[in-house]
Amino acid sequence: MNKLGLIGKTLGHSWSKRWFEAMFAREGIDNFQYELYELPSLDGFRNWVFEQGLIGFNVTIPYKEAVIPHLDALDEAAAAIGAVNCVTREAGRLVGHNTDAPAFAETLQPLLQPWHTSALILGTGGAAKAVAHALRELHIDSLMVSRTPEKHPGAISYLEACEAAAERFLIINATPAGMAPNEALTPWPYTYRLGMKHICYDLIYNPEETRFMTEAELCGAQVCNGLLMLERQAELSWMRFSELH
Repeated sequence: MNKLGLIGKTLGHSWSKRWFEAMFAREGIDNFQYELYELPSLDGFRNWVFEQGLIGFNVTIPYKEAVIPHLDALDEAAAAIGAVNCVTREAGRLVGHNTDAPAFAETLQPLLQPWHTSALILGTGGAAKAVAHALRELHIDSLMVSRTPEKHPGAISYLEACEAAAERFLIINATPAGMAPNEALTPWPYTYRLGMKHICYDLIYNPEETRFMTEAELCGAQVCNGLLMLERQAELSWMRFSELH
């Protein structure tokens, strides 16, 4: 049996296992299994991977950046992004990839209008870095937004982002704010800044409509959740995993 999985700290929100199991059933694949692995830390991580017999795995919060020192190599995109969400085991080496960035770009592109030339990315973690990379590929200028901008060179504060939203009509939530079980939270309290020109893209997919999305939609903005991105990044990960057995 070829073992795959998802690593993260808390995975109760994740739909990755159900996506892979549904795909295995649909395609008649019976020699792969996909499990969720909640890890309190990455101490002894490499040994754990080989002891588990994993041939590949996905990575989620909060390890998309922290996993990199434990890997032997990164592909070109992952190295440029500085974050990994997919790892393959190749001849005893752990190789990092990023399927988040192309998945985000592919799902955002059909929504874009000529005025979507600049963006605000809420967050500064691994998901935010993948989004920033994808936006560069789409020739869209972006600023990362942080609650502690002094710790993240180039990032702006949320108050600065509130002002910038008057001209930046693409806002992406790359934070966990609003993710189950904390559905009451929102990363963006400045709903009065939103209007019909805005796209508010929330990488969260559980719940399928976050408070951020609900409030943005009431202001006339176009909204999108992260479900299509999840499915596309899983497909891209599977393309890599399926070549390993």
